[in-house]
Amino acid sequence: MKTMIAIPCMDMVHTDFVRSLVGLRHRDETQVTFSQGSLIYDGRNALAETALAGGFDRILWLDSDMVFGPDLEEQLHADLDRGADMVSALYFTRKEPIRPTVYKALGTDRAPDGSLFPQAESFLDYPRETVFPIQGCGFGAVMMTAKLLRKVRDRFGLPFSPMQGFGEDFSFCLRVTELQEPMFCDSRIRAGHVGLMTYNEDTFLQRQLRKVEL
Repeated sequence: MKTMIAIPCMDMVHTDFVRSLVGLRHRDETQVTFSQGSLIYDGRNALAETALAGGFDRILWLDSDMVFGPDLEEQLHADLDRGADMVSALYFTRKEPIRPTVYKALGTDRAPDGSLFPQAESFLDYPRETVFPIQGCGFGAVMMTAKLLRKVRDRFGLPFSPMQGFGEDFSFCLRVTELQEPMFCDSRIRAGHVGLMTYNEDTFLQRQLRKVEL
């Protein structure tokens, strides 16, 4: 089993991310590959091609502003071992309002002038401590099989090119949906998102409780 850890980034990465990356426990053969540039979708497309050309079996996508435990890779491998082709860890937006970066629905709506604009429904009531199906996710901590990546590439060309007003991550998910392939989130696997502070599940639940109290 060959796994590529794919990390698109700009000029620098967070120290806490590096600390998490160094602490990751790996299974079998694992290679860490960075792609540096100002356009994240170009970086993801380049990393995707590197993974497919290099004969990797699985790709772990990590963003350089994430923090996670040493068992993240092992846990995502376990989900793919059980038959999934794409699984996201649970993490949250790094600014207010805090939302899970997994989604019930992705699509477009039409403005009064006739133009289309993207719509995304966040999974605010996500199931706890389980694996559940989603319609889209951010790519801060996602593992997928090379088989799925190749299907998307072969059908659509560049798998992460933005479409319909969405970013590169949602655009990939829209292509997966068009192929009628399932995507999942494992809410037992948690990661933090570094902003002005590190946003995680505890932050999200505290904000939700505060709304109830008000």
